[in-house]
Amino acid sequence: MTDYEKLGAFYLGRPYDLATRSGEAGGALLYDSRDLVTHGVIIGMTGSGKTGLGIGLLEEAAIDGVPAIAIDPKGDLANLLLTFPDLSAAAFRPWINEDDAARAQQDPDTFAAAQAAFWAKGLASWGQDAARIARLRAAVDISVYTPGSSAGLPIALLKSFGAPPPEIIDDHELLAERISASVTGVLTLAGVTADPVQSREHILLSTILDWSWRNGTDVTLEGLIGHVQAPPFQKVGVLPLESFFPEKDRFALAMRLNNLVASPAFAAWMQGDPLDVDTLLYDKAGKPRLSIISIAHLSDEERMFFVTMLLGATIGWMRKQSGTTSLRALLYMDEVAGYLPPSANPPSKTPMLTLLKQARAFGLGVVLSTQNPVDLDYKALSNMGTWCIGRLQTDRDKLRVLDGLEGALSGKPGFDRAELDRVLSALGKRVFLLHNVHEDGPQIFETRWTMSYLRGPLTLEQIRTLMASRKAAAAAGAPAAVRATGTGATAAAAPASNVQAPVAARPVLPPDVPQFFIPTRSRGGVHYEPRVFASATVGFDDRKLGVSVSRPVNVLVPIGSGAVVVDWSQAEDTDVPLADLEQQPADDATFADLPSPAARAKSYDAWEKEFKAWLYQEQTLEVMKDGSTGLVSTPGESEREFRIRLQTAQREERDARVEKLQAKYGPKRNQLLERRRKAEQAVAKEASQKTGSMVQAGMSILQTGIGALFGRKTFSATNVTKAASAARSIGKAMTDSQDVDRAQENITAIDQAIAALDAELQAEIGAIEATLASAPLEAVTLQPKKTQITIQRVVLAWMPS
Repeated sequence: MTDYEKLGAFYLGRPYDLATRSGEAGGALLYDSRDLVTHGVIIGMTGSGKTGLGIGLLEEAAIDGVPAIAIDPKGDLANLLLTFPDLSAAAFRPWINEDDAARAQQDPDTFAAAQAAFWAKGLASWGQDAARIARLRAAVDISVYTPGSSAGLPIALLKSFGAPPPEIIDDHELLAERISASVTGVLTLAGVTADPVQSREHILLSTILDWSWRNGTDVTLEGLIGHVQAPPFQKVGVLPLESFFPEKDRFALAMRLNNLVASPAFAAWMQGDPLDVDTLLYDKAGKPRLSIISIAHLSDEERMFFVTMLLGATIGWMRKQSGTTSLRALLYMDEVAGYLPPSANPPSKTPMLTLLKQARAFGLGVVLSTQNPVDLDYKALSNMGTWCIGRLQTDRDKLRVLDGLEGALSGKPGFDRAELDRVLSALGKRVFLLHNVHEDGPQIFETRWTMSYLRGPLTLEQIRTLMASRKAAAAAGAPAAVRATGTGATAAAAPASNVQAPVAARPVLPPDVPQFFIPTRSRGGVHYEPRVFASATVGFDDRKLGVSVSRPVNVLVPIGSGAVVVDWSQAEDTDVPLADLEQQPADDATFADLPSPAARAKSYDAWEKEFKAWLYQEQTLEVMKDGSTGLVSTPGESEREFRIRLQTAQREERDARVEKLQAKYGPKRNQLLERRRKAEQAVAKEASQKTGSMVQAGMSILQTGIGALFGRKTFSATNVTKAASAARSIGKAMTDSQDVDRAQENITAIDQAIAALDAELQAEIGAIEATLASAPLEAVTLQPKKTQITIQRVVLAWMPS
C-alpha cells in the first residue's frame, strides 16, 4: 500500500480505471489541503457515495489538525462520532440498524459481529487500521450541536444578537449584510415575510440593530421587543417615527416577536452557550474541534434562520483573522439545496456568496454538497476550485456539470466534452471525477473506506446518547455560582468596620477636591459608598521579545478610617474608565459618611505617589514564548488564542518548507528519470545488436559446417577462413551480450539512486514534522520601569452599592 500519511495531504481514495472497473492496486489519491482554500463542491445522487466522501474529507481534515464546522441537515454527519478503535462487536452493537439485521435474517448480536468484521476488513483493504482511528479521535474534539433541542449541545441563538467586531462595523457593506441576514432570519422565524427594501418591519428592525451595534451594544430578543415599542431614535430616514411606523402597528410586531419568547417550543433556543465560531473551532485549550451542527429536527424556517445566523457569525470571525494561504479552517455543508439557489434570494444566499468570494484570503475553505447541480447559483460554482462529481440522476444534471466543466477547462489542452460526457455516464457507486484547478486535468478516483461507521442518519435520541458524557462533563466543570455586578465596576466590598451609615445629604467638599460618580442604571434608591478612583497608564518594553505596549489601569480602593486610610492591597480593577465617570449623582440618592482625610486635597497628592509605587511593585505583563518558532504572545492574548495562532504559523512554515524541499529534489529526480530513459534506450539498442550478432554467428557456423561436410577439401583455405569468421562472430555476440548486461546494471543503479533520493526527501519531510512538534510554552514576566508609569488621576469616586 502506498504511504498515504503525508503532511498536508488528504487521503481521499485511489485512482480508478473505468475500463477495467477497478481501482489502482496499492495506489492512493492524495489531495493537497491548501487547494481547499479555493473551496469545493461534491455533487452526486442518492447512493453515489457523496456522504461517505464528505465524511472522509472531514476525517482527513481532523487528522491534519484543521478545525471544521459541519452543517448537517439530514443527520448523517453525526456518524463521525461512531469510531471504534477496538472494532469490536460490542462497540458496534448499540449503533446497528436493527431493520437491516432483520432483512439479513440475523439477530442483532450476530449482525453487529458481522458489521464489525465487515468494517475491519474494509479498513484493512485500504491500508487503515485501529491505530489510525485512535489517531483521528485524539486529533480533534468532535461534538454535535442541536440548536433548538437539548439532545446535543445547545446553542443560545435567541438569547442575544451580539454586536459584530469592529472589522465588520467599519465595513458598511459587511455590516449591512450582517444586519439584513439577522433581521430576515428572525422575521422568517416569526412568520413575517419581509423585503429588505420595501418592508417597514425589516427596515425598523434593521435600524434598531444598526443603532445598537454602532454603539457597541448587544441586543437580546427581549431588548429588541422593547426597542420595537420604544425605539432609541425619533426618525427613520427623513420621516418621523410615528409617520413611518405608528405605535399601534409597532405593538402588533412586538406581539409577534413576543410569541417567540413566550412559546415553550422556543425555550431551547434560549439555552446553551451563545453562538461563537471561535468556540466551535477550538476548545478552551486551543485544540482543534470538529463541530457538527445537526439541524435535521428543525422546520424549514428554523433551519434557514439558524444557517443564516451561523454564516453571518462565520464572516465576523473570518474578518478578525490574518491572511494565509494555508488551510486554517473548514466550513462544510451537506445537502445545500435551497440555501444557495440560482434564482431565488433566501437569507442564507448573500452571506454564503460572501464567504465563497472572500474566505480564501483568510484560509477558510468552504465545501458544499448537493444531489443536483441545478440547486447551486452559477456565481457560487464559479468560485469553487475543486469539483467532486459522482453518479448523477438526470441528463439535465449532467448537462449542467458539463457546462460548468467546459467553462472551467476551456483553453486547456485535451478538453473533450464528448469524452467527459462518456465518463460521467460511466461513473458507479463511490467513483468520482475530480476536477481541481490546481492540477493539470481531471482524475477518476474511488473513495476510501471511512473510519466512521456509516449507519445512516441518527435520531435526536441517539445523538442524546452519544453526547451524554460530554454534557455531563461540561455541567460538572461549570462554576458553582456566578457573581453579579450591577454597576459595571468590579469592586470588593469594604471591610465591615469601614461600612458607613447612610446620610441624606451629599457631603460638601472644598472646590479643590473633585468628586465623581460611578455610572448606575438604577433610577432611584441609590446608596453611594466613597472610594478612591485611580487611573494610570503602565508601559512594558522588551526589544528582544519585540514587546512594546501600554495598558490602562483603573482601580477602586475602599477608604477606611484607621491608621491606613487607603490600603492599595485592597485595590480592585474596574472596567469603568475615567472618561465615563459622571459629574452628577442619581436622583434621590443617599451617601455614606466620608472619612475626613478624603476631604483634604493634600491626601490625594500623597495617594498618587503611593499609587505609583504600588503600580511599580505589583504590575506585571505575562507573555508566552514558543521555543520552536520564537513567536511571542501578544499582550492580553490567552494561551488558547496563542496556541491557535501557533498552529497556523507552524502550518504555514510546514507548507513553505515542504514546497522548498519539493523544489530542491524535483530537478534531481527529473535528471535521474531522464538518465533512466536514456539507459532504457541503450538497453534496447544493445539488445538489438546482441540479437544481430547471434544471428550472424549462427550463419557463419552453419556455412562453415556445410563447407566442411560437402567441400572437396576439409582443411582448405576457404574452410579455414570461414571458421575464423564464425569464431569472430561468436566473440562479437558474447561482447554484445555483456554490453546488454552492463546497460541493464546501469538502469538498476539509477533505480536505486531514485529510491535513495525519495527516501532522503521523505526523511527530510519527517524531520520538518519533528522540528515543528508542539513544545512547552515559556512564560515570561515583564515589569515596568518607573518612567513608563503615567498617572492620569487619583480622585474621589462615589460607588453605588
